[in-house]
Amino acid sequence: MIKKVLIANRGEIALRIIRACKELGIKTVAVYSEADRVSLHVKFADEAVCIGPAQSKLSYLNIPSIIAAAEITNADAIHPGYGFLAENDFFADICSDHGITFIGPTADSIRRMGNKSVAKETMRTAGVPVVPGSDGVVHSIRDALNIAAQIGYPVMLKAVAGGGGKGMRLVGSNEELERVFDIIRNEANTSFKNPDIYIEKFVEGSRHIEIQIFGDTFGKIIHLNERECSIQRRHQKLIEEAPSPVVTPEIRKTMGHAAVKGAQAVNYVGPGTIEFLVDDKMNFFFMEMNTRIQVEHTVTEESLDYDLVAEQIKVASGEHLSFIEHDPVKHAIECRINAEDPDHDFRPVPGTIESLHLPGGHGVRVDSHIFQGYKIPPYYDSLVAKLITFAPTRIEAIIRMRRALDEFVIEGIKTTIPFHIKMMQNPDFISGNIDTKYLERNDWQNM
Repeated sequence: MIKKVLIANRGEIALRIIRACKELGIKTVAVYSEADRVSLHVKFADEAVCIGPAQSKLSYLNIPSIIAAAEITNADAIHPGYGFLAENDFFADICSDHGITFIGPTADSIRRMGNKSVAKETMRTAGVPVVPGSDGVVHSIRDALNIAAQIGYPVMLKAVAGGGGKGMRLVGSNEELERVFDIIRNEANTSFKNPDIYIEKFVEGSRHIEIQIFGDTFGKIIHLNERECSIQRRHQKLIEEAPSPVVTPEIRKTMGHAAVKGAQAVNYVGPGTIEFLVDDKMNFFFMEMNTRIQVEHTVTEESLDYDLVAEQIKVASGEHLSFIEHDPVKHAIECRINAEDPDHDFRPVPGTIESLHLPGGHGVRVDSHIFQGYKIPPYYDSLVAKLITFAPTRIEAIIRMRRALDEFVIEGIKTTIPFHIKMMQNPDFISGNIDTKYLERNDWQNM
């Protein structure tokens, strides 16, 4: 078993990992930037090391500082959480070179799935349905126009190195494609240091449904059912749930089998997510693979009563995967509580939390790193809490979420709580009549 884990992350996910380690009897090391000196993950870890200034590139993305922190504290493993270095194949290689266990998939798996064009071809070869589009990178506007003519508008331009909803643009005509082609390439190069893009057919009216997979070092790979992630804004998820309100046991089995085949194609180890677009006829198409624990892993945990993070650490230690496949036993919903002003285009609003009351009670879980007096820094993601409710049925989970949101008090900053209160009363959400463009068609304030 791993003896000491350095958590190369911050916020709620760092606390989540610390809690799992404590229950497994594993020592923990927190790394932190100067802006996070008083954060809870620093307080609750067994040791803490400052790795740089507030800016991510000088701290949480500073590989030499993180490796040095692991070495001086004698940490034998590093957990990257999500974001930052979680899907950085170079970082995974560096850990291996220094004899440190990277709690995640192999660097080769990260590389193959990190390039969206390569990932798509890998899945196609494995027999997983993929969205019609270019065979690899599109290098010229002439090629782009020819491909768009073959598959038909609208199309999506995507950065091969993109992620987190970035590096994507919906295009509806030849004129628009000619206008934005070089713009998207430049944006991709600026954001990901890689200008390459590819083209996919836009699946209209689609839902975003993902399959949680899990593999061990002995070649066993299983799926742990689906999550519905269609309520999103600018490709950023806002509400997730498990199971999906529209997926039947038969479709779950088919999608799960396809996801496992895709994971087997890259010899995947640990938790990962195969993301699909699903049309109104329940045809599904591979979109991308996330080679890490997801923000929304919580709803899978509560729907199955599994601890994904603890299992991830045990698998990285060389243990056999203990999970088995079975249908959900509960329905779980997660609302992402962000420090954003939903009345002003969801713009981030860092500031000081003057008053805080977290909801509780049966079937309520809050994953958060905030506390009264905590000053939310402007340098990082705006997520401040994840509110999860779970119950025997979906409608009971929704009703419980309404109650929990009413109890959730954060004063001193704007948050997305008012948006979530509206959504939990929304007839379309309650009936499951949603898709990825739902919030683009509907003003949340008037729903």
